[in-house]
Amino acid sequence: MGDQQQLILATGGYDHTIKVWQAHTGNCIKTMRFVETSQVNALDRTPDKTRLAACGYQCIRLYDLESNCTAPVINFDGVQKNVTRLGFQEDGNWMFTAGEDHHVRIWDMISSPPHCSRVFDCEAPVNSACLHPNQVEIAMGSQNGSVFLWDVKSERHERIVPEVDASIQDVAISPDGRYLVAANNKGNCYIWSLTSQDQKMSTLRPTKKFHAHKRYILRCKFSPDSRLLLTTSGDGTVGIWKTDDFTKWRELCIENYWVWDAAFSADSKWLFTASSDGIARLWKLQTKSSIRDYTGHTKAITALSFKDEIVGK
Repeated sequence: MGDQQQLILATGGYDHTIKVWQAHTGNCIKTMRFVETSQVNALDRTPDKTRLAACGYQCIRLYDLESNCTAPVINFDGVQKNVTRLGFQEDGNWMFTAGEDHHVRIWDMISSPPHCSRVFDCEAPVNSACLHPNQVEIAMGSQNGSVFLWDVKSERHERIVPEVDASIQDVAISPDGRYLVAANNKGNCYIWSLTSQDQKMSTLRPTKKFHAHKRYILRCKFSPDSRLLLTTSGDGTVGIWKTDDFTKWRELCIENYWVWDAAFSADSKWLFTASSDGIARLWKLQTKSSIRDYTGHTKAITALSFKDEIVGK
């Protein structure tokens, strides 16, 4: 798993703290206070890995991972309600955030301080957003059941409602750009094939629907090699699905707890999970075994971030 020093796992949760761990040892190397009035909804590291962004209720914070300072270096102003997701464009030039104020925002990170340069209105609370590997399209999922694809450059967008009266809890686009998945609160996953021609916006073709969990799906993510899709749920399981036919390959179980978030390693062979028992875990997918616990949070862990590179890539 790459340079051992760089292997940083970040976790955040209901105890209003963000913890930074050495992934290979399980040692907590830094604890940062979040906001007293909010849990951590999502975490993401900047592409240069020097900073960590965190979002929660009416707040977005940016922390420096390289200094000893545990206070945020940037507070983003003027956001209302819950901010549910965030992520970075690959050069770190801009960040996107999604929230229950109905908006997905683009933040210019080159200007100082960063400012909001674009806004998309989903006309309903937004639970999730993710960036296409082409770095210009953002997929979004809202509580009223809409899935949007928004071209940030051209401002064009597409809207689909796969299931009436179901809230879209998460969306993901495979790293190879082939698939978009939307997961909802009824335990269903919807898959579309993505195709793009010339400079036109991607077109979506419905490909598959499957029932992944008995309860609420909380997160869905593709593995870096695009061969696997994970779904985490309130039913205490993580489903691992093969993307060639979307059949179940593995199931990881943390009984009686919600699995809030998960992340693959760069080689797609390991998985980190965050759950409501306050423990983050590292799993070996081939054997379905949990091989390391990250313990220190006093309440549910609701978000995690892990990024490593395959050496020689």
